[in-house]
Amino acid sequence: MSTHTVVFIHGNFVSYTSWAAWVQRFEARGYKVITVPYPGRDKPVAELRREHPDPRLGQLTIEAVIDHHVRILSGLPEKPIVIGHSFGGLLTQLMVNRDLAAAAVAIDSVPPQGVLSTQFSFLKSTFPLLNPLTPPSRPYLMPFEHFQYTFANGMPLDEQRRLYDQVIVPESLRLIRGGLSARAHIDFKKPHAPLLLIGGETDNIMPAALNRVNAGRYKASSSRTDFVVFPGRNHIGIAAPGWEELADYALEWAVKAIRTETEAAPAGVLRPVPVTGPKE
Repeated sequence: MSTHTVVFIHGNFVSYTSWAAWVQRFEARGYKVITVPYPGRDKPVAELRREHPDPRLGQLTIEAVIDHHVRILSGLPEKPIVIGHSFGGLLTQLMVNRDLAAAAVAIDSVPPQGVLSTQFSFLKSTFPLLNPLTPPSRPYLMPFEHFQYTFANGMPLDEQRRLYDQVIVPESLRLIRGGLSARAHIDFKKPHAPLLLIGGETDNIMPAALNRVNAGRYKASSSRTDFVVFPGRNHIGIAAPGWEELADYALEWAVKAIRTETEAAPAGVLRPVPVTGPKE
């Protein structure tokens, strides 16, 4: 089996245009590429910010976003390679659980229901979003200082500012908090297409250790699930300098995994794909 379609799923707080460089790179290699904006998010960053606080965005739920992606993937002529980032990584796992992907890569993924972290950076990064005293009806536009810590830690100030201005948009707190609900449940025992989880070594909001735990839950299935950590990468690595290494690794892994998908891995084993890349 082979696929010539790649679907990108963006995360919370970022525009779908955060995938722009990946789209160009993959199209140059002959792939049909589809980037899926959340409902109502197919607008320029500046326009979405001008509309803040948009009451319509405040009503956006995880149910609506999941159904939106299911409709798009179900309507494709072939199962695609699905690549998601952050909350898009959770959506990617949900699409895999629905058998809508030929192979998938979840980068710096928000974990499914019941997979949590007590790491300080995770708690500090997510508290403003999950604080029960914050009304869920008002969209949240991440302040620059919050972005610096949660997404762009370790980067030069001018690069942090460039990325903030280029891709950060308001987000629905209802959608974010839906990640803790039953709609974010994964049946880890269910057979699934090859799945790779990538963690960033210095990611504060979705620590690499949390992604490792997430990957480990798939040991309940005999299907292929791999995990790898990219050294020195924070949460916004898909749009930061050096994104090419991440893009090439994700695509090469997916292509090779599809090619060898009939070679079932032993039950509960996380088997690395033999490609050149970061350390396991």
